[in-house]
Amino acid sequence: MIERTLPGISPGEIIVRNLYTTLCGSDLHTFCGLRQEKTPTVLGHEIVGEVVEIGEGHSGLDYAGNPLGPGDIVTWCIFSSDPQSDEARRRMPQKASALFKYGHAQVTEHDAFHGGLAEYCILKENTAILRIPEGVPLDVAATINCAVATVAGALRLAGDVRGRRVLITGLGLLGIVCAAMCRDQGAGRIFTADINADRLRHSLDFGADETFLLASAESAHCTECSPHDIDIAFDMSGAPDAMELGTWALRVGGTAVWIGAVFHARPVQVDAEQVVRKLLTLKGLHNYNYEDFAFAVDFIGRCHSLFPFDQIVGKEFVLPDAQAAFEYALKYKPLRVGIRF
Repeated sequence: MIERTLPGISPGEIIVRNLYTTLCGSDLHTFCGLRQEKTPTVLGHEIVGEVVEIGEGHSGLDYAGNPLGPGDIVTWCIFSSDPQSDEARRRMPQKASALFKYGHAQVTEHDAFHGGLAEYCILKENTAILRIPEGVPLDVAATINCAVATVAGALRLAGDVRGRRVLITGLGLLGIVCAAMCRDQGAGRIFTADINADRLRHSLDFGADETFLLASAESAHCTECSPHDIDIAFDMSGAPDAMELGTWALRVGGTAVWIGAVFHARPVQVDAEQVVRKLLTLKGLHNYNYEDFAFAVDFIGRCHSLFPFDQIVGKEFVLPDAQAAFEYALKYKPLRVGIRF
């Protein structure tokens, strides 16, 4: 455990006392050495906290224009970036210049409070922040600014899902949130596919209509055990076999949205002739933008009690036991492990 003195804040910044952090898959990848970050660092970016102090020059408003004050329970975008950059103007602020990502930055002598596995977080200027709707549990609220917001971005790219046949491959937290969000937005029929039977069963509680167990790579291409005539195929797994299945299953005019491919894998094989003849669209998304973040907060505010989001966190730990939390997450692979302060 490292102790640092909480510094004074610069103009436009906000001090937040962290209340709850969930361990994301990227945290586990960094912990295991599969993802490289500059060290030392403070991991944890799925965070919810309480406003302690608002710096001079800050508007005193959240992203929705609501007044902010000490004691407010909030979440914030996992990034801070230049709102006037070309990328931000093109609705991609998560790829803008001078990007700063919470839970992924190096600890320095003057900048240490920027991750969820610390008691406080200092929110930098140009960080979108939103108050948590009343009644949302902390463990659910913590997932908003990563998993839920990313899924909101996926639905934005997919377009109107009302009445559509939807396939979701990969039933981790992204996948089950996608099922719930598609159900909330009026999808016609929702299919889920995964190699994990327990997670497939869980997806039924989050709005899925029918599940497909993919026991092997070969089964992902079996026309008798896979859905077809799909309008929108979301991949949350990053597995090439799953992305190929989703593309194969699309009907004429269908759209594939890929979210999970954030690690090295073999190249995906796509039949270019089918893309052309079936008028298919392939889209990818990394992280999310501000409108996705706002949609995610609204969605959880409306729907956290309509689906069993209270089952997302498999086990809770306290900050001094963070090492045990990572070890538990890696051994038992729950959707999320929580750190309560």
